[in-house]
Amino acid sequence: MKETDYKSTAGIPVLLLSLFGALILPIIATVAMVYLIKNGHDAEAVLVIITTIVAFIGSLVLMSGLYKVEPNQSAVLSLFGKYIGTTRTQGLRWNNPFFSKKKISLRVRNFESGRLKVNDQGGSPIEIASIVVWEVADSAEAVFNVDDYESFVQIQSEAAIRSMASTYPYDPHTDGEVALRSHPAEVSERMKTEIQARLTEAGINVIEARISHLAYAPEIAQAMLQRQQAGAIIAARTRIVEGAVGMVEMALDALKEKGVVDLDEERRAAMVSNLLVVLCSDRATQPVVNTGSIY
Repeated sequence: MKETDYKSTAGIPVLLLSLFGALILPIIATVAMVYLIKNGHDAEAVLVIITTIVAFIGSLVLMSGLYKVEPNQSAVLSLFGKYIGTTRTQGLRWNNPFFSKKKISLRVRNFESGRLKVNDQGGSPIEIASIVVWEVADSAEAVFNVDDYESFVQIQSEAAIRSMASTYPYDPHTDGEVALRSHPAEVSERMKTEIQARLTEAGINVIEARISHLAYAPEIAQAMLQRQQAGAIIAARTRIVEGAVGMVEMALDALKEKGVVDLDEERRAAMVSNLLVVLCSDRATQPVVNTGSIY
């Protein structure tokens, strides 16, 4: 059911008319009735009384059709269960007194999901929580298509988060692979798309969805931390070895080019070994000085 605009009447004139009929008119009628009775016009006095009562009841009925619409709010109108339309005009408004009027907030709202425990693409248990920013775009769908649209938003959002998290790994295993931890922008966009697909039928527009918490589950957190540390150590060692090999090559070329010393293959291999030990060692080396001939 799509929202349709329904025009409403300004409420201030109706309010003044209702107050006149409910308060001022009875006073005038009372004075007129006393005057008519004193002058022997009993029939006219009875007519005045009946007219006043009808006007008073009509004023109360007329006043019951008044309602207020605040900024960023809409009123969904229905008559005996049939949807009539929606008005978003702000201020004091008036419509048929028999219309039922349900107020819907159009303000931007957000909620943070609880920490959900799911398995990532590789089957590793992780904890994930997200913040979803949303607003009501279609008041009629929010009221009539679902029972409680606020609860619907929360439950469907958490279901979409679970589904999305299971399609990505926690960490990338290859270069360029999209992962939960390394690609927050891509993951947030995918999450927003999945949540929006589930909430469209409720007239909800998802403005933003982003991860607020991401971590391995406690039972494997220590093991995964050790794996991450091992990976970092391997990457650092690889970088150190690459740099050391380049420095050794540069040193040998400089010695040969400047003719400082001419080394045979055996001495050249020994020098390379010593330089690599010095450059790649994770602690300070203790040199041994040879005061005699190297041969």
